Amino acid sequence: MTRNAALSFILIASVASAHHSNAMFDRNSQQVLTGTVKEFQWTNPHCWIQLVVASPTGAVEWSIEMEDPRGAYRAGLRPDSFHPGDKISVTVHPAWDTKQVVMFVSATDSAGKPIGKAP
Repeated sequence: MTRNAALSFILIASVASAHHSNAMFDRNSQQVLTGTVKEFQWTNPHCWIQLVVASPTGAVEWSIEMEDPRGAYRAGLRPDSFHPGDKISVTVHPAWDTKQVVMFVSATDSAGKPIGKAP
């Protein structure tokens, strides 16, 4: 292997290892969260929705991890797809550890209309 090829391999491997996998989520299970958008973050390396969901013990804030902006854009989402105060339902994959961090699958507005492309 040439020196340049070895250097390229090391750089690619280090970039790939910097990104985490989706192993923390149960991709065989889905749940639906319905609530109010607190914040939508269109950022790298992942977009996030902060969703406030009513529960019997009070409001619970959920962090919904999405793809990076490029992947979200391909899924039909835009930086202005979600606004604070929006009432939405989000289908998600739950985390294995049952904390309020989940992975985005799809979303609908309060009228049931898909936001972005339907999965």
